[in-house]
Amino acid sequence: MEHKTFRPSGVCSTQIDFDIEDGKLHNVVFTGGCNGNLKAIGRLVEGHDAKEIAGVLRGNQCGHKGTSCADQLAKAIDSSAN
Repeated sequence: MEHKTFRPSGVCSTQIDFDIEDGKLHNVVFTGGCNGNLKAIGRLVEGHDAKEIAGVLRGNQCGHKGTSCADQLAKAIDSSAN
């Protein structure tokens, strides 16, 4: 299992931690941000294919920020593939 830590930008959360094992997401935890919503995202994506989740979440916006915590998770997944 590979652990990743990502520092999002342009959103209220300050850190995203997650594990990837065999291409699947596990233990997604956001620090800061909208606690209940971000816990729900973590539960919803648990065990799912990381690339598929990134495709679903990519481009999601929060207000006029041009990004969101979900979009930042997609960027974190994308960056972990490099």
